[in-house]
Amino acid sequence: MMKTWQAGKRLLPMTAALGLILAGCGREDLSVLRPQGPAAESSFDLMKLSITIMIVVLLIVFSIAAYVLIRFRRKPEQSEMPEQVEGNFKLEVLWTVIPLILVVVLAVPTVKAVFAAGNDHANDKDAIKVKVTGHQYWWEFEYTDYGVTTAQDLVIPAGKDIAFELSTKDVLHSFWVPSLSGKMDTNPDGSTNRFSFSAPNEGVYRGKCAELCGPSHGFMEFKVKSVSEAAFEKWVNSMKAPAVLPEDPALAETFKSQCLTCHAVGEMPDMSSAPNLTGMGSRESVAGILLNDDTGVDGAPVLENLKTWLHDTKGVKPGNKMPDPKKDMGLSDEEIDGIAEYLAGYTLD
Repeated sequence: MMKTWQAGKRLLPMTAALGLILAGCGREDLSVLRPQGPAAESSFDLMKLSITIMIVVLLIVFSIAAYVLIRFRRKPEQSEMPEQVEGNFKLEVLWTVIPLILVVVLAVPTVKAVFAAGNDHANDKDAIKVKVTGHQYWWEFEYTDYGVTTAQDLVIPAGKDIAFELSTKDVLHSFWVPSLSGKMDTNPDGSTNRFSFSAPNEGVYRGKCAELCGPSHGFMEFKVKSVSEAAFEKWVNSMKAPAVLPEDPALAETFKSQCLTCHAVGEMPDMSSAPNLTGMGSRESVAGILLNDDTGVDGAPVLENLKTWLHDTKGVKPGNKMPDPKKDMGLSDEEIDGIAEYLAGYTLD
């Protein structure tokens, strides 16, 4: 028992130090402690205010406790009962009023921030309207004013307010981009939630589902790509361009008969039962979690990721509703690899 306690004493400081070090780690695109937009900055300011109040209260309470322990400790020659202060009116008022003041100090900016977060910009003609639909386990983004539907990559112009309308096709999901905004649920009861955020700087930010929604809840990621207004317009035009199908007629027929019954590409009507595949080769990830990176530092090339996904969809994302290309759809390894190569080469301007 003594040896266990001694080992614990040595491990405790190390664990505390390691915890502090790891608490400072985090990506700018996936951290509420590194806000990249006005909505996230508002939440972060509230966190700092509440933590400051707690630290001040903690210091005062511990200081008073230390003072009382030292100043009023029982002396060796002291035997009488010390003066009792139960029911002291002034003290009771003091430690009732002070917490109330602190609550008000925290409540005013909190209420202000909550109401600001509820401003959805739905009636702002300059805002970009996006209809977000949660699926197990992917995100669908419909740009209602542009006639464009995509999945997994939410492309937005930097500095513009984005007005979101949130719903779900199945269970409860929660839409969350930690570095840009707070969370908002997609409700299975048919009701619609609305909110807004913006990304002042160009860049890529990771989004998550923040509500347990099934076996692959942790893999239900998406990316927010903040680009210039000119780049956004080019992307919209590319998304609306005629579909580009595989050059090989046999592969094109297989793709149309096996894939386009659920998916869509180019100007084809979106089926809404599976992600839109237009410009798959230009996306940040495959299946939301296989990051596309030709350098191999933070992922793998898009072709490699597509082959990984198509050859083992259930292994990559357990419980997802996509049929297995080989077992369920009867595709050969050559056909699967051909479709992967086609999608990897399907890029947008």
